[in-house]
Amino acid sequence: MTLLSVNVNKIAVLRNSRGGDEPDVATAARTCIEAGAGGITVHPRPDQRHIRPDDVTNLAALCTGRVEFNIEGNGFAPARGGYPGLLALVARTRPTQCTLVPDADGQITSDHGFDLRADAARLRPLIAELRAHGCRVSLFMDADAPDIARAAELGAERVEIYTGPYAAAFARGDPARELAACVDAAERACAAGLGVNAGHDLDQPNLRVIKAAIPALAEVSIGHALIRDALYAGLAPTVHAYLRALAPA
Repeated sequence: MTLLSVNVNKIAVLRNSRGGDEPDVATAARTCIEAGAGGITVHPRPDQRHIRPDDVTNLAALCTGRVEFNIEGNGFAPARGGYPGLLALVARTRPTQCTLVPDADGQITSDHGFDLRADAARLRPLIAELRAHGCRVSLFMDADAPDIARAAELGAERVEIYTGPYAAAFARGDPARELAACVDAAERACAAGLGVNAGHDLDQPNLRVIKAAIPALAEVSIGHALIRDALYAGLAPTVHAYLRALAPA
């Protein structure tokens, strides 16, 4: 069974665009859990443009004993302002999983995985420290990375295959090559004893295809497309509810 972890960053983006506390990130996460999601994902960034440190703390409490909690982020980004750094957040909240992602401050979203030939020396002690806090460690990796198996040598227990190129190819109508790259990456990871996660730009149509191609897929983390679909699928019932509120008593 592949676990669905819902990324709630987009709820925080909407809240922060208006100020205040609504829509409430914890309420959104609770709704996802009650609907059957097996996990909640957040990706706090130093600029706090969406998920904030207090959200991480609140969501960790909400998930404990119920579902998995996955914190994504760049473990090398220093603390600044109200952002204490990824390691401090992990130490405070003890998530089920920490997914390390090599994103820079200026990136709108994650768009590439680690180069383990260049990053191994820095990653090894960071992974050890994260695991000492009791969480599973996953590394965000490109499907065509030649050194995926090395993640196991560094102490990681899983890799998350970056599926952005696959999703783009699927939208163009020619996903075969990128899907094959994802399958090859998954097979190399499994052969090294690593669990396989996947994430980025996955949606309902392309998810069905990649799941069928990678039966060993342990987890998918989905935020943007899921929240988009919720807006479309849920708007009509909500408009009906408001109209009922306006109807004569």
